[in-house]
Amino acid sequence: MVHFVGAGSGAVDLITVRGQKLLQKADIVIYAGSLVNKELLSETKEHCQIYNSAYMTLEQVTKVMIENREKEIVRLHTGDTCLYGAIREQMDILLKEKIAYDICPGVSSFCGAAAALQIEYTLPDVSQTVIITRMEGKTPVPKKEDMAKLAEHQATMVIFLSAGLLENLEQKLKQGGCADDMPAAIVQRATWEDEKIVHCTVSTLAQSAKQHNITKTALIIVGNVLGDNYKRSMLYHPAFSTEYRKADEI
Repeated sequence: MVHFVGAGSGAVDLITVRGQKLLQKADIVIYAGSLVNKELLSETKEHCQIYNSAYMTLEQVTKVMIENREKEIVRLHTGDTCLYGAIREQMDILLKEKIAYDICPGVSSFCGAAAALQIEYTLPDVSQTVIITRMEGKTPVPKKEDMAKLAEHQATMVIFLSAGLLENLEQKLKQGGCADDMPAAIVQRATWEDEKIVHCTVSTLAQSAKQHNITKTALIIVGNVLGDNYKRSMLYHPAFSTEYRKADEI
């Protein structure tokens, strides 16, 4: 069995209990290089074989899986496997080879970044939508998902894999209608011990990153949820009835 495990956003204790148990019983662990906290590897048993996939191709990774199909294998990815994990192509090969696999979810860095910033991505009357995306770089982005087009929604944006493209990002956001002074934040290595948080605006993203020497491993958060204006949620409002609670009589 191959277990695809989300290692969490960085802090060792943010792996799930299930993920930790899978690590502890694994015969082989293939982990995603520097993106995964190496302290997690101390959870493995004494004779566990460990591979760093940063130095491997897809073919080399799946070759290890195929040649050890009778063993317990953990494919340890950063954050949660459902975002930018490139696991579909691995699973398709395993399916073709008739090797069983499953997925153990993890805490994504976009959750870790929100916790670091102490914010809520969805605030009443501000934004009820979160757009998770990335700038086009070496890997293309579908034209219909151009950053400027996404920015037109004025929803909360969490932007991955774009710390080295901030000047272009600024222009795209402005092109999509984001004001120069719209709040933004850069969170580098969210939940790691060396986590860094920089508050800025859309027009100062590139400048702020340069000042703080941030060039990679950072999320960009853009939106008015980073501000202080919002309406109270009706969920716990005394005038709001739910299945479990009647509204107070006035």
